[in-house]
Amino acid sequence: MRTREAIRRGIHPRTLYAMRDEGDLERLSRGLYRLAEMPPLGNPDLATVALRVPKGVICLISALAFHDLTTQIPHYIYLALLRGTEAPRMEYPHLRLFWFSPEPFAEGIETHQMDSAPVRVYSAEKTLADCFKYRNKIGLDVALEAIQLYFDRKPVKVDELMHHADVCRVRTVIRPYVEALL
Repeated sequence: MRTREAIRRGIHPRTLYAMRDEGDLERLSRGLYRLAEMPPLGNPDLATVALRVPKGVICLISALAFHDLTTQIPHYIYLALLRGTEAPRMEYPHLRLFWFSPEPFAEGIETHQMDSAPVRVYSAEKTLADCFKYRNKIGLDVALEAIQLYFDRKPVKVDELMHHADVCRVRTVIRPYVEALL
């Protein structure tokens, strides 16, 4: 629950702080609380980011980790925002932000329930296209590992992958790797 939601429901902020100090509430992030008696969160960082930045989409290495397409452990939550959106102010978890233009931003978004929070994540195919688009920022080795794992583990949707490659304008970059793996 967010602080403003509690206030809207008639709970005074001092009551929230008292409940936090007594251990009845757990503070996830600034202005975001949950009952301490609830089961532990499976992925608290993604749930926190999803609740604090509802218009953002989990992308790149964080999305690869979500889809089990990398051996990398993300040190940040990689978050896509629509170009022109103001950067969120969060102390924790640490974010690495990417601003996408409207068409690439809107393509391939999936919504998953994680820890009773709707988390928006790009599909595996969109994530692979994004990894090749941002290969200079995240490393070509990460993109190559991800596409190899995709072809090894997932039901391969080449048409969808190439559609997202067209949207991200990386078709000529990704095509030789796809052809080699087919």
